[in-house]
Amino acid sequence: MSTEFQPVKLPYPSNPVVKQALKLPIPLYRMGLGFLVGRLFMVLTTTGRKSRLPRRTAIEFHAHKGRKYVFSAFGEKADWYKNIQADPRVTIQTASGTEPMIARRITDDGKLAEAFELVASNPTMRRWIQVIGFQLTLADFLAKKDSLYLVTFDPTNEPTPPPLEADLRWVWLVVVGLGILVLRMRGRKRGIGRE
Repeated sequence: MSTEFQPVKLPYPSNPVVKQALKLPIPLYRMGLGFLVGRLFMVLTTTGRKSRLPRRTAIEFHAHKGRKYVFSAFGEKADWYKNIQADPRVTIQTASGTEPMIARRITDDGKLAEAFELVASNPTMRRWIQVIGFQLTLADFLAKKDSLYLVTFDPTNEPTPPPLEADLRWVWLVVVGLGILVLRMRGRKRGIGRE
């Protein structure tokens, strides 16, 4: 019987509704709302390992001491993680803007100790680490590092995939226009009823 630690693994989402819900921040960024959604979710643009085309993922991120961190909830099975293994040059977009970066999995004990400060101080990350079977101690965090897919980013001047464009800002014009039209129509109906 093996005593090697096996973290709790989340099933990769197969339900179409769940898949679409996970992608919701992408259209919000496209509508120009990155300044709102980008406080919690980043758009991570990788290069597809097979297609060589830009691939975009909305992923929750956490900032600590000037660094941004993301967990791969599905470990090495996540497509975005497979893509950065093939080509670590990425573009990230948050409320702070767009940045060309090199993505890397943290495996060094010293860097993991720095990341553990974030985990210990952040309620969401504390809960996540406990859900996957870690104790909330630095010793356990380091002992189980092989099953931890924690990624951070370093700035680069190398070419990275193109960022997601806010190409759906026009949607707001349509929504506002329809809103004005509906208000006018209601106003006319009320006016007719008063005569």
